[in-house]
Amino acid sequence: MANVAYIRVSTVEQNEGRQREMMKAYNIDETFTEKLSGKDMDRPQLQAMIKFARKGDTIYIESFSRLARNTKDLLTLIDEMTAKGIKVISLKEGLDTSTPSGKLMLTMIGAIAEFERENMLERQREGIALAKKEGKYKGRQEKKAPDNFLSLFHDYQTRKLTKVKLAEICGVSRPVLDKWIAEHEEKVANGVLF
Repeated sequence: MANVAYIRVSTVEQNEGRQREMMKAYNIDETFTEKLSGKDMDRPQLQAMIKFARKGDTIYIESFSRLARNTKDLLTLIDEMTAKGIKVISLKEGLDTSTPSGKLMLTMIGAIAEFERENMLERQREGIALAKKEGKYKGRQEKKAPDNFLSLFHDYQTRKLTKVKLAEICGVSRPVLDKWIAEHEEKVANGVLF
């Protein structure tokens, strides 16, 4: 019987240190950590944890929101783990999913969390609509390629730089870099850049 920790933060910039500190009191045998949104269940470390955990194991999480962002996914995950004989304990909510009261509270907490998230998103949409109406919202500013991008692009084309390294040098995400590369390839194809 193993004690397993699942730690998740939504972005690479966020720090999981607080969650790690919480887990120290539970003699954790194996920890699965990821920096990804909880919008769906297609997360490598979540899936690895589910495969790893066996009957009699206990999975510790900081809160149920670390497992899933909507009630349906949360209940699906808990049902899957319960069917395997795995207990899930949420430290923030103080719930043990192996008890009837824990299962009831889990359903209620999941529904409330989803309701709160939907309300937050609705307020955000309303705020953006109002800001647009008042001319204060310009949307996300498009990132511009650095002045030396032509040279970097050449190094990428001649395989002196990998795409990962190029994105790192430019300080942008892969989708932004892919857009810049496509734009430059089109310019080269049209004879604009040599």
